[in-house]
Amino acid sequence: MSLLVVGLSHRSAPVSVLERAALAPEVRGKLLRDAVSATPVTESAVLSTCNRIELYADVDKFHAGVAELSTLLARHSGVGLEELTPYLYVHYEDRAVHHLFSVACGLDSMVVGEGQILGQIKDALAVAQEVHTAGRLLNDLFQQALRVGKRAHSETGIDKAGQSLVTFGLEQLAGGQDVAAWAHGKRALVIGAGSMSSLSATTLVRNGIGELAVANRTVERAERLTALLTEPGGPGAANGLRARAAAMSCIEHELAVADIVISCTGATGLVLGADLVAAALTGRTGPMALLDLAMPRDIDAAVHRIEGAHLVDIESLADASADAPMAADVDKVRGIVSDEVAAFGAAQRAAHITPTVVALRTMAADVVAGEIARLDGRLPDLDDKQRAEITQTVRRVVDKLLHAPTVRVKQLAGEPGGAGYADALRELFDLDPQTVAAVSRADTPGGSHEARERS
Repeated sequence: MSLLVVGLSHRSAPVSVLERAALAPEVRGKLLRDAVSATPVTESAVLSTCNRIELYADVDKFHAGVAELSTLLARHSGVGLEELTPYLYVHYEDRAVHHLFSVACGLDSMVVGEGQILGQIKDALAVAQEVHTAGRLLNDLFQQALRVGKRAHSETGIDKAGQSLVTFGLEQLAGGQDVAAWAHGKRALVIGAGSMSSLSATTLVRNGIGELAVANRTVERAERLTALLTEPGGPGAANGLRARAAAMSCIEHELAVADIVISCTGATGLVLGADLVAAALTGRTGPMALLDLAMPRDIDAAVHRIEGAHLVDIESLADASADAPMAADVDKVRGIVSDEVAAFGAAQRAAHITPTVVALRTMAADVVAGEIARLDGRLPDLDDKQRAEITQTVRRVVDKLLHAPTVRVKQLAGEPGGAGYADALRELFDLDPQTVAAVSRADTPGGSHEARERS
């Protein structure tokens, strides 16, 4: 296994750097295609969230891979390599697997135990599959990471160690009050209609807000979200939620009547400037609570200095989460991660030897076929029944001779340091490396033609 991850997160870099390095959705596919075009890389996937940017790759050279992935991250993020490098971390092979599994379980999240990261990992795999840069290794890795994350949440109380970023942000705005009591009856504005905005709106509704406006560049998406919230059986139907969709051109009006504002768009510039917030607060008596979950930020940091405005953003969430209590179940999750990393490594090592075993059995079948053909030449008077019996007997002998060593070599290959058994098998039986490689290519799911040819 030659898995490599190069990235930066809220643990390694200040929010100001993460903000500038954030990858727009349309950039991610280009990054992945450029990655697999690089000499040391055969597969690639990118995990890009509000507090991490990580590039995963299957590489054939460690140092060349690190240099290439670092350069690609710098080029596509727009942050110079010299500035970006001090904040990058690198994980390789089993440590890279351990890192992703820990991320999937919420152990590496800003709010420990939050479950939203599973959806982001699923999206990362979907993008890599869409642009055909995920082959066998990354498909197996990300699918297993999703299973590990779900296992951690179902078998432990890791959820109690933290909440979604939305809930955590609302707790910070509530300032120690019960969120439902604090939010009850308030008027809220959600800016954006993507997955994070949908989660924000749903969380607000479930905490009892009285009125909701959803503003989005595409009004139809905002209308769909408000319809889902207010339809029969929806979270807002029971308490008579008043919800409406709004165009971005109506932000100034909506802001003036909002008690709670949550913004999470994909915009590259500010959505709410300090002047706009200050104007909205003019002439009103109540305060305004603002939660900025976007990266890069949607709300001007200068809002912190406006009287009557209480802004919580990614940076202040990072500071607050550093003091959040850790649940005892975190240790259980760490145990699950360690066990799953060992199992994944064993499965990958065992899979690595499978093409060699298949090539060996193919060679044995060819030898049997050749010897039966010679027998036909030397004993042409054999009838079909006799020929079939002899053929079956020879095949059984060969299968019995190969069964124990091939089963044992798969077991040994699954153990740490077992990669050499495939080489030993090829050497002992003088197997053609090209034949083994052909089996590997034929058995590789997904990925582009070029990626399969280079794997």
